[in-house]
Amino acid sequence: MADSTKYEDQKTRLYHPYQDLQVPIRNLYNLPTSPEHLFPEEAARRHRSWGENLQYYTGCGYLSGAILGAGKGTIEGLKAAEPGDTLKLRINRVLNSGGQTGRRFGNSLGVLGLIFAGLESGIIHLRGTDDLLNSVVAGLGTGALYRAAAGPRSAAIAGAIGGITAAAAVGGKQAVKRYIPI
Repeated sequence: MADSTKYEDQKTRLYHPYQDLQVPIRNLYNLPTSPEHLFPEEAARRHRSWGENLQYYTGCGYLSGAILGAGKGTIEGLKAAEPGDTLKLRINRVLNSGGQTGRRFGNSLGVLGLIFAGLESGIIHLRGTDDLLNSVVAGLGTGALYRAAAGPRSAAIAGAIGGITAAAAVGGKQAVKRYIPI
């Protein structure tokens, strides 16, 4: 019985809503420390579903690509300004260049995120486990598939870059989780 009480104490924390007020009210509430789920099968699942994974990686890829591309396009637009251009023409050139490059980069990274999410979810399903190897193999496959039309040498190089990038991302995520408590 004492063990179950100890376990329950570890899963809750005390909350005193009136602690900063100088009033004699002593209401303490037990609040859970873990996320609450509506259905028990949601609590048993340790990772995102394939659909959530797909949306997450595609959206993050598109957004980051669009931001990076817009920055690069803006710099190119500023450099392409000619001495006789009016302010209106320069602004138009910067906006057009930033928008065009942002769309191109966003679409490219969104497609990479889509391929990566599909491969990673498929590998997790086939292997039945979620670990670092799944992400590395998915990164390797993503790079190879993305550059497959350019030839086998280009696909192999892109696959190696994708695998190394995925390993670095997962390793960095684990390091942040371990050494920077949130």
